[in-house]
Amino acid sequence: MRAFVFPGQGSQKVGMGKDLADASAVAREVFQEVDDALSQKLSMLMFDGPEDQLTLTENAQPAIMANAIATLRVLEKEGGLAIADKGDFVAGHSLGEYTALCAVGGFSLADTARLLKLRGQAMQAAVPVGEGAMCALLGADVEKAQALAEAVAEGQVCTVANDNDPTQVVLSGHREAIERAVASVKDHGIKRGVMLPVSAPFHCPLMQPAAEAMAEALAKTPVQALQLPVFANVTAAMVSDPAEEQRLLVEQVCGRVRWRESVLAMQEAGVEHFVELGGKTLGPMISRISKDVSVTSVISMADIEALAVAL
Repeated sequence: MRAFVFPGQGSQKVGMGKDLADASAVAREVFQEVDDALSQKLSMLMFDGPEDQLTLTENAQPAIMANAIATLRVLEKEGGLAIADKGDFVAGHSLGEYTALCAVGGFSLADTARLLKLRGQAMQAAVPVGEGAMCALLGADVEKAQALAEAVAEGQVCTVANDNDPTQVVLSGHREAIERAVASVKDHGIKRGVMLPVSAPFHCPLMQPAAEAMAEALAKTPVQALQLPVFANVTAAMVSDPAEEQRLLVEQVCGRVRWRESVLAMQEAGVEHFVELGGKTLGPMISRISKDVSVTSVISMADIEALAVAL
């Protein structure tokens, strides 16, 4: 069995999607449709930068999605195969869950772009700049990370935001608490703590205003039947009902990204092959979570052609 997975924030870089757009009319159509939906030249920002503009959450989120969907559409239209035939499940890391839903027909491409633009703006607006932060704990499992978060909170928000793999957990919350966490890693048997270059503390209770904004936007966005089940971030469980998935996307704004558990649950469901479309960030995590699965990361035209032949 095979799962197609879609990367989250942090996988953006200037030049993303450019080779695809140069090589394929199908990819150019995707980027044009996203530009039109947002009334902005997002594709120019993706191809040429500047980097500080691309890194802004409200641009990075739809950009990462557009790049992954372009990769998928080229694979489907030029590789002549359908994700619904070649896959059994889909999943995405944080914003990647929206990409996954777009990939299996839950949301239209234009609606996905608009939702992610709004999600980025709402997450940014939820907490004044400088008040929140995130850090990655390297050489930490979720139990150690949880113990550290509780020890340094001191009445502030400091929670596990992403359980990425057995060696990497991300904390999110008030900047002072996150800085205390980074300073205290050694006391908790954690190798290293690194402040993340993000503009807001995602996936923690401070994001409640953004969750409310997304609840309103998702309620107005039509959702279609899903061609494949999705493994949801907040439950690490399979979802086939589009209405339930919409509700879980609201929870996801403040909730934990349970990526490690999601991968294990997909493996438990029979997945032996993971295909990451539009990035190479989830592949290494999946390899650290399980030695018994194969992983293919697909970014370039050459990657797409190789995968089309393999499938």
